[in-house]
Amino acid sequence: MKPDDKAVNEKLDELIALLADNHIDSDKAKGLRQRISKAIEGSGNAKEKDIKAFQSVDTTNASRLEMLDEFSILLSSHQIDSKTSKQYLHARGANFVLMAISIVLITLGLAMIIMPASPDFEIYTIIYFNPNDGLTIMDLISSLIVLTGIYLLIKSLYTKRPAKMK
Repeated sequence: MKPDDKAVNEKLDELIALLADNHIDSDKAKGLRQRISKAIEGSGNAKEKDIKAFQSVDTTNASRLEMLDEFSILLSSHQIDSKTSKQYLHARGANFVLMAISIVLITLGLAMIIMPASPDFEIYTIIYFNPNDGLTIMDLISSLIVLTGIYLLIKSLYTKRPAKMK
C-alpha cells in the first residue's frame, strides 16, 4: 500500500468514526455524499487537466525558445510521469481502434443485407414482400450488427478523450 493510500484510509476511518458518533438526517447525508463525490471526481480529473495544459503548448505560434520556456514551466507545475502519458496514449489509441471496429461492423452488416445469400443460408423468412423475397432472420441479425456498429461509433466519438485515467 502506498503512503498516500494509507493516509487516505486513516482519514476515511476518522470520518466514519465521526459520522457514527453524530446523528445525521437524510439532508445532511445527501450533502455529504455530494461533497465526497465531487472530491473523488476532482481527483480523477487532475491528470486530464495536466495533459490539457501541455496540449496548449502545441497550438501556440511562438518561437522555439518561448515554447521551451513555457514547456519547462508546465513541467515544473504539473506532475506528469511516463505512466500518465502512456495511459493517455493508450486511451486515445483504444478510441481509434473502437472507431475502426465500428466502421467495419457497419460495413459488414450493410454488406450482409445488400448481397444476396444462397437459399441454404437464408434461415427463415418472417415477412414475405412477394413470393420470392422477404425479411429474413439473417436480415434482422445484419440490422443488429449495423446498429451495434452505429452505437460503438457514437460511443467512440462522444467519450472523453483520455478515458478514465486512474
